[in-house]
Amino acid sequence: MMKIKRLLGFVAIAVASVGILAACGKDAAKDQTVVRVGTMAKSESEQARWDKIEEILKKEGITLKFSEFTDYSQPNVALNNGDIDINAFQHYNFLDNWNSDHKTDLVPIAETYFTAFRVYSGTEGGKNKYKDIKELPEGATIAIPNDAVNESRALNLLQSAGLIKLSVGANDKAKLTDVSENSKNLNIREVDAAQTAANIDSVDAAIINNDFVTEAGIDPKTAIYVEPASKNTKQWYNLLVAQKGWEKSDKADAIKKVIKAYHTDEVKGIIKKSSQGLDEPVW
Repeated sequence: MMKIKRLLGFVAIAVASVGILAACGKDAAKDQTVVRVGTMAKSESEQARWDKIEEILKKEGITLKFSEFTDYSQPNVALNNGDIDINAFQHYNFLDNWNSDHKTDLVPIAETYFTAFRVYSGTEGGKNKYKDIKELPEGATIAIPNDAVNESRALNLLQSAGLIKLSVGANDKAKLTDVSENSKNLNIREVDAAQTAANIDSVDAAIINNDFVTEAGIDPKTAIYVEPASKNTKQWYNLLVAQKGWEKSDKADAIKKVIKAYHTDEVKGIIKKSSQGLDEPVW
């Protein structure tokens, strides 16, 4: 009888132990907060910085779930619809124009990095045709991104290089029709941003979004012109963006920890090294 009582006692302890473990597992799962992040298809540099951010956040009980997009219009649609919690792909200028055009009120929650636009020489036989933007000949063909924001930035870049003049200010959305002077009769060719690098062997020069520079194996140091710093530079600071009122959401604390993890010296070092100096942290 005593043996039976002891056996029942051990069974009871075992059952209780399973219950405790189950409860602990449930609590652990409950404590894990998932923050959904929208990005464009990540370059190796971006993957490296997010890997470090994930590593830091793991200690905080936060998991990042990424949605990668191939079209610049998609991450803001997903954020506005609540399919993701934050996104990381745009600068102030893009966000301001998006909100204005789509009657949305998405908000910047943290500044991340600035990347100067660069002009790259066209190639012939795998070699650059030019070493300096001043070498571009009369009637040279230049490929620029065709989306409204990056086209405007590209045109302002050509203006700062002294190649064209625009009839609108730097804060306006410049279009090809706003080119008021083109002394070299440049042929400015609008192409999809993702195809600017692919066109490098069929043009005299190309303004390539920095996302696609490293992907195409282009050395940023070979740029024949770099966007100069100016009072308008801040509009090109890249951002983490969320819905208005995000601080009242149940993800607020977790999102604040994402920002804190991004704004570390560890991530700053990774950005500078992995982007080959293309990206400059701005926090």
